Amino acid sequence: MADFQTEKDIVRAFYAGLEQAEGEALTDLITAHTATDYRWRGFHPFDEIIGAEAVAERFWHPLKSALTPMQRRLDIFMAGANTLADGDGIWVASMGHLMGLFDRPWLGIAPTGKIAMLRYAEFHHVVDGKIAETAMYFDIPHLMMQAGLRPFPPQTGAHLVQPGPMTHDGVMCTPQPPEEAEKTLTAINNMVNDLRTWQQEESVEQELRRSWNEDMIWWGPAGIGATYTIERYADQHVRPFRAGFKDRIFNGHVAFITEGAYGGFFGWPNLTLTPSGGFMGMPASNTPGDMRIIDIYRRQGNKLMENWIFIDLLHFWLMQGVDILARMEKVPR
Repeated sequence: MADFQTEKDIVRAFYAGLEQAEGEALTDLITAHTATDYRWRGFHPFDEIIGAEAVAERFWHPLKSALTPMQRRLDIFMAGANTLADGDGIWVASMGHLMGLFDRPWLGIAPTGKIAMLRYAEFHHVVDGKIAETAMYFDIPHLMMQAGLRPFPPQTGAHLVQPGPMTHDGVMCTPQPPEEAEKTLTAINNMVNDLRTWQQEESVEQELRRSWNEDMIWWGPAGIGATYTIERYADQHVRPFRAGFKDRIFNGHVAFITEGAYGGFFGWPNLTLTPSGGFMGMPASNTPGDMRIIDIYRRQGNKLMENWIFIDLLHFWLMQGVDILARMEKVPR
């Protein structure tokens, strides 16, 4: 049975090079580690980029110039075969923060001269020794809030620089028992099936208790926030989310992997929703919007314990006619 070590080593070497390389060497590094038709997906305003040189020029050079010297602080590192029926190949996923001194502007966000941490999660599809495609999702509103901005009205959960797993075992550089990955896959699928088959006559808490441990933690994106325990998760996210949207359409995921007690998926987009109820304190709308999401989970026992969420809220609200980045550029300093 595959242990995914070759693919992990390829991505780890890529990470090590990214941390050190600057200027032309950075472009050369990305070119050396990626396929000729490299496909990169990222949150707004980057969206989809094709080719290593374009990825370096549009994303990595500006970011590394703003957060200096940039270092990757890994909380989760895992790999697995895509479990989706129509999926393919082996994917390596990681999650954590990109940290540096915020010394130069990025995306119109004024620098602070202090430590800043860009919360991120990404999936790499490794094919024939090269990274063929990447989904690199990052919480830009979270960085804005560290810089003293308020991109959204007050959120229902807490704003935090979010920690990794409570168990500190998410960075899996060695092979994990395959039976543990199967348990994680079952736990995540059970939760997803509960979402799809929610019965109006039962409470949200009853539904959640089938697939979540009582003291679960939901690490949501900036604008929604983090919440703890089933009771508070129901009050501070699930009910507001369900009340805020109509016409929920599931578009499917691109990749879904599990390893050990961890698993996750991403889509492009995963969901299409209409914010008819004024979600997040933003204006209600009858315009459908897409949500590009990465979900990362930790299982404990047979149920889920922690969940880290990345949603491209800038893209979603732009589809509603609200340009959060442009609005923040006009805030007096």
